[in-house]
Amino acid sequence: MPQLPDAVMWSIPAFVLLTVVELISYRIHPDEDAAGYAAKDTATSLSMGLGSLFFDFLWKIPIVVVYTAVYEFTPLRVPVDWWTIPLMLLAQDFFYYWQHRGHHVIRILWASHVVHHSSRKFNLSTALRQPWTGMTSWVFYLPVIACGVHPAALAFCSSLSLVYQFWIHTERIEKLPRPVEFVLNTPSHHRVHHASQGGYLDRNFGGILIVWDRLFGSFAAEGERPVFGLTKNITTFNPLRVATHEYAAIARDVAAARTWSDRAGHVLRGPGWRPRGEEPAA
Repeated sequence: MPQLPDAVMWSIPAFVLLTVVELISYRIHPDEDAAGYAAKDTATSLSMGLGSLFFDFLWKIPIVVVYTAVYEFTPLRVPVDWWTIPLMLLAQDFFYYWQHRGHHVIRILWASHVVHHSSRKFNLSTALRQPWTGMTSWVFYLPVIACGVHPAALAFCSSLSLVYQFWIHTERIEKLPRPVEFVLNTPSHHRVHHASQGGYLDRNFGGILIVWDRLFGSFAAEGERPVFGLTKNITTFNPLRVATHEYAAIARDVAAARTWSDRAGHVLRGPGWRPRGEEPAA
């Protein structure tokens, strides 16, 4: 198959440049209503992004082994060509929606994804705040491999999706023309996704397309100004604690649980789930 580039690695200089431009824009034209930038928060986001590059490289080793085995087992083959790559990207985006949604509604998966939502700021540096336990996503894409898509082609499509999603982490772009807002994920839609208000929680999971949310009932339009962060915010800028704090919380809840059913609930149910009769954690 043709050699496909890693779009994320090639885009890193642009990520850094655009982040600096956005930061300067806040200095030149402050917005009192916007979350803006804070030095410690930005440093943490950058640290999480750099760390994720290292850990993702480690997680890719067993994932590539599994993907390659599935690809070799299936008799199907999708050629890598100019007309198949858009179709593969569409498939990747569909399964990304379900992967993303799963990481919001299953707590052990949320423990990885919560890193990306842990900032109370919303700017281009927030896009770089990525988890160090990205091995929780690969299983959602097994159907793509089983349909004959080469693992390298899937990786290329995933990198394109990540590059696209960088620019939607901003408050500097207001709503775009209605046809664009109807089809594509935009800064307005993604601000809703990162908001902590009740009406905005667990909404707008799309990667490139927002149509999946419209089809599967998880869409919410931006109205009330979003308040970014978690429903219970963390107070640390330590990258290691940011990466692991929800895993530690799960371990504490499992250790304190009285039944195996409750232990399973703390791991497999939603992030806010508590056993019947137990008050939510303060």
